[in-house]
Amino acid sequence: MAKLKLAPIADDKPVKVAIELPAALHRDLVAYAEILGRETGHKPADPVRLIVPMLERFMATDRGFAKARKARTGSEPGH
Repeated sequence: MAKLKLAPIADDKPVKVAIELPAALHRDLVAYAEILGRETGHKPADPVRLIVPMLERFMATDRGFAKARKARTGSEPGH
């Protein structure tokens, strides 16, 4: 069993976003969605729906971003 960084994708109302992806990245998203579905016992998610949780996970685990964000919000009044 692969240890994936994403959990099952929540079934919430999608928001439309227009983005162009390199074909290789799209193929990787499709493969990831298939593996995630197999690992979680669900049908594969729409690969586009992986983008948001992947970005959220990336930003949540980026220590440099967290440090810069904390410094930024700590210096702004009211935040």
